[in-house]
Amino acid sequence: MKVEDIMTKRLVTVGFDDTLETVKEIFNGAGFHHLLVVEGRELQGVVSDRDLLRALSPFIDSVVETHRDVSTLSKRVHQIMSRKPITLPPDADIAEAIQLFLSHPISCIPIVDSAFKPVGIVSWRDILKAFAAVLNGSGSNDVGPGAVEKL
Repeated sequence: MKVEDIMTKRLVTVGFDDTLETVKEIFNGAGFHHLLVVEGRELQGVVSDRDLLRALSPFIDSVVETHRDVSTLSKRVHQIMSRKPITLPPDADIAEAIQLFLSHPISCIPIVDSAFKPVGIVSWRDILKAFAAVLNGSGSNDVGPGAVEKL
């Protein structure tokens, strides 16, 4: 089985200068945990919901929130993103993705074409879903085609 068979194809991307407020809004309204950072359609990095939580004040949206807390929302994506992400091509075997998850402290792998343009993303949850489907005999991973979105 190839990573293109299980990858999520509907991508949401951000740019270097997008604010953490924008990232927070995306994560609050979505059911995923990673955003791809692109410049000129080429992958530059990844921002996870954990990266965001580490960068924001814990007092945001609380009764003790101050101006200083709110100012952390003005930080930019390039200040918190992981650079030089580990990637795979669409035709890589799932075994390669598993090996990367086991040997690196990562929770997603961007899938890129030969021009380093993101075409999908695979998380360890995607792999678990695919194997659960195989074990249950359905063979379906419930991942459908989609489009890349720039927010």
